[in-house]
Amino acid sequence: MHNPVDAAIESRQSMRQFLPAPVPRALVAHLLELASRAPSGTNTQPWKAYVLQGASRDSLVDKVCTAHDALRANPALAVDYKEEYDYYPEKWVSPYIDRRRENGWGLYGLLGIGKGDKDKMHAQHQRNFRFFDAPVGLMFTLDRVMGRGSLVDYGMFLQTLMVAARGHGLHTCPQAAWNGFSKIILPHIGAGPDEMLVCGMSLGYADESAHVNTFRTPRERADQFTTWLG
Repeated sequence: MHNPVDAAIESRQSMRQFLPAPVPRALVAHLLELASRAPSGTNTQPWKAYVLQGASRDSLVDKVCTAHDALRANPALAVDYKEEYDYYPEKWVSPYIDRRRENGWGLYGLLGIGKGDKDKMHAQHQRNFRFFDAPVGLMFTLDRVMGRGSLVDYGMFLQTLMVAARGHGLHTCPQAAWNGFSKIILPHIGAGPDEMLVCGMSLGYADESAHVNTFRTPRERADQFTTWLG
């Protein structure tokens, strides 16, 4: 029997090329309303969402792409662009580093980008900061006073939003790549001084003909990460 929830979950993937077709504001609002039903510890609902379209989106793209180019030209600027929380571990170990490498080189291999193609790597990484041409960009923040458990809540909120988007024929790409540029992003979106950037997200109608969107990451089977007791 066809299950629409199963279908939405199974068809969700990070898309990296979107069509310019606009997404109605009412639909974006509806998706956020659906996402608000995500669970959170003691119902704290710690999420804050900022929706960028049109001029606000384009202006942020210009600002961050400029900073990204400057950072490449002068790596010493990295001290000015730090993430506000550790998304990734300080020291990578297996099997996580192996999956990360498989993901990175799988994508770059698909696009014909070799290990020494620094110009192409930079250009592809910058696609993040153009929202992969999606007409809607989202930024998500969290009050810094909240504990680490709120990031667990946030993950459930983001997944609910992405699955809801699939139910309406839309695709997404959640992006931690933005986090290092929070000093640019937070003032741009009007976030308060006590807010921390959690991640960004691209939202729109995927370009199903784009070669990059054929990239689909593998998953471990459930029996490889599950222990049955009793």
